[in-house]
Amino acid sequence: MIGFYTIAVLAGFTVLLLLYAIRILREYERGVVFLLGRYQNVKGPGLVIIIPFIQTMERVDLRTVVMDVPSQDVISQDNVSVRVNAVVYFRVVEPKAAIINVEHFYDAVSQLAQTTLRSVLGKHELDEMLSERDKLNSDIQEILDEHTDAWGVKVTNVEIKHVDLDESMIRAIARQAEAERSRRAKIIHAEGESQAAEKLTDAAIELSKSPNAMTLRYLQTLIDIAGEQNSTIVFPLPVDILGSLGDNITKMVQTSGGSTAAAKKSTGTASKTTSTPSKSTGTASKRSTAAGSKKDS
Repeated sequence: MIGFYTIAVLAGFTVLLLLYAIRILREYERGVVFLLGRYQNVKGPGLVIIIPFIQTMERVDLRTVVMDVPSQDVISQDNVSVRVNAVVYFRVVEPKAAIINVEHFYDAVSQLAQTTLRSVLGKHELDEMLSERDKLNSDIQEILDEHTDAWGVKVTNVEIKHVDLDESMIRAIARQAEAERSRRAKIIHAEGESQAAEKLTDAAIELSKSPNAMTLRYLQTLIDIAGEQNSTIVFPLPVDILGSLGDNITKMVQTSGGSTAAAKKSTGTASKTTSTPSKSTGTASKRSTAAGSKKDS
């Protein structure tokens, strides 16, 4: 009976040793093996046998890790306080360095990403954070990749997710954008007016070559206005017509003024001529009266 229990214990112990010695690593896993505490080699994937109590193994995942960087309070170069968070994509390329050169490489990359995010964004203004994210992502990725190279970690990508602003700053940015849109609209309107003025000048030069062309243009404009079923048509009188009418009126006034002066002059001459015979008649009357008086006496 004692022999049976001994055999059973030995068999169980052997099974436990086999379970401890036999390791199965997946395709994306590698095992860093240590022999009596010293690095031996990297094994996997597949079946790996570890000598119990002599060898130990650390599993390393080679898949790309997606790490969310917590929101960081950042003061930009133009003294604007914002909260920024990002996503870091990295993977282990050297399992030996990831286990030996750093303790808990995941936590190390996380802390490094947070500090790098604050330091890089603090050197840029708010407008650059909002408009040049690709450049900022590239700068952060280069810094992280340079520092994590000794850890056997390759940072493949960094993306800034959100840039949270205060309500006052959001309103200020909205006013700035509105002012910018208004400025662009005014510039476009001014350019349109300039181009329209050039085209109108060319059209006026062409129409001035023939007076009938201007008349036809007026008639065409009247046809266009009348086609809209308007009850009242306001049509401007051309300036050149007003000028010609003014000249004609001035000539008529001058002509009528000259005729009136000539009539007045001729009337005055006739009056003087008439008054002279009257004077002679009066003299003759006086002479005949005197002669009659002498005769009577």
